Amino acid sequence: MSNLNNKVENSKDKVVGKTKEAAGRATGSQEMELKGKLQYQKGDLKDKVDKTKENLTEKFNDTLDKK
Repeated sequence: MSNLNNKVENSKDKVVGKTKEAAGRATGSQEMELKGKLQYQKGDLKDKVDKTKENLTEKFNDTLDKK
C-alpha cells in the first residue's frame, strides 16, 4: 500500500509543480516558476528512486530464489 501512496504523492508533486510553473510564467513571477520546476523535479526524482528500489528488490529476490 505504501508504494501506491508514494506514486500518488509523486504524481501530485509533478502536477502541482507544473501548475505553479505555469502560474509563475503567466504572472511573471520567476520565484513561483522556479518553485514549480523544483517541485516537479522532486516528484520525478522520487519516482526514479522508487522504481530503482523496486528493481533492486526484484533482482535480490530472484537471486535468493535461485539458491
